[in-house]
Order: sequence, then C-alpha cells, then structure tokens
Amino acid sequence: MLPQLLDGLARDPGRPRVTWYGDGERVELSGTVLLNWVTKTTNLLVEELDAAPGTRVLLDLPAYWRTLTWAPAVWRCGATVVLPGDDGGSVDARPVDVVVTDRPDAHDPRSPLVAVAPAALARSWPGALPAGALDAASSVMTYADALGWVPPTDVDAPALVTATGATAHAELVAAALAQHTWAPTRPRVALDVPRAASRAAALEATLTTALAAWARDGSLVLLDAAAHDPAERERAVRGERVDVDTAR
Repeated sequence: MLPQLLDGLARDPGRPRVTWYGDGERVELSGTVLLNWVTKTTNLLVEELDAAPGTRVLLDLPAYWRTLTWAPAVWRCGATVVLPGDDGGSVDARPVDVVVTDRPDAHDPRSPLVAVAPAALARSWPGALPAGALDAASSVMTYADALGWVPPTDVDAPALVTATGATAHAELVAAALAQHTWAPTRPRVALDVPRAASRAAALEATLTTALAAWARDGSLVLLDAAAHDPAERERAVRGERVDVDTAR
C-alpha cells in the first residue's frame, strides 16, 4: 500500500528519490523533500477540494517532477488518479471531480481546477488564471508540513485509471513491481520521457516506474530533454550512478 511505501522513504530521508532533467534544468528531491511536497499537497486536496475515496482527479500534466508529488498525494487521500485522453478529458471519457493541469484554458472552468505552473521551479502561475482556479505553486506551500486528517482508503477502489483499465489501491504497488522486475535492491533507475508518446502513456510509464523504484528502496532519474541528446544523456546517466537503465 502507498502509505507504507511513503513511510519507507522516510527511513533514509537524505537520499535522492527523484532526479529530473529538463531543458537545461535539474531538480532533485530527497526523501524528506518529496514527502514534504506529498504531505502539503495531500492536505490541500483534502481541505480545499474535499478529496476522498471516490474522488476522480484528472492528472493532466507532463511527466516531470511535480507529477511525482501530485499522484502520491491523490493516492494518499484515497482518491483516484485518472490519466488524460487525447482530447484532454479523462482517458475513460467519464466525468472527473477535480482537474490538475498545466493547461487550465483547455478545461471547463466550471470544474474544480488546479493550475500547475510548467516551469520547473515556478513559485506562482505566470499570468491570469480562470476564475476560481487554484494556483498550485503558491497554494501548496501554505499547507502544513504534517499530515492532517485523511479519510480511510477503500483498498478496493480504483487508484489509477489508464487506457487499459483501473488498478485498485490494494494492487497499485504490486502491479508496478510486476511490470518492472529489476534485480538490484535500492536501484537508481533511469527513465526517458517519450516525446512521441501520448501524455497518458508517458504519465503511466513514469508513475509505475517510480512506484517500482521506491518500493525497492530506490530512486528515479527522469530524463526529459536530456534523453534526446545522446551525449547529454550519457553524462547524466553516468553522473547519477544509474544501475538500471530502462532504455537498454
């Protein structure tokens, strides 16, 4: 279960758990920093948006480091991560309760909307937002560093909805481990963000790979821009001491 996985990250709080390479940018989150982001975001979801079991949260984001704080927060409050379809709506065409996105103008402003700034280290949304939308970068930071009340998770409820179906909370971590059967313990896993793939496919690969790495007490090196320059990629993989390269 996800709460136990997150507790495991706290046992070695200073070790990197997410390292993201963007266009000229590198962001690294230790276990402590990752958990702090997840905790604050969980508190926002529960207190501001009433997220709970049964709440469907459309995660319409690119595969980057902020995505790896939002998805665990949705799961921590027992809600469901729904991946986006090609039209920007939910991948299963069913209504959602909350939209978390870097492209708020593409969504119905009548839906509860959270706008996540695309810049890696942005502290606020760059410009005007639709009326009623939350600015994730500034809003998340106002919430407590300690986890507040969260509703009990229904382990049989869906945690992740993809193009091929749904995975229950009880099965989420085990399903990720079954997809990624690496030999090393505490692996340092490199994953390229595929630019040609749909946003949903890139998100699914990123989330399942991160879960499998964390469940083995490891970490994820997520390569976006660096993945498309062979020399830059090689420097990143070597410098990060990667021992599981999913591209090989």
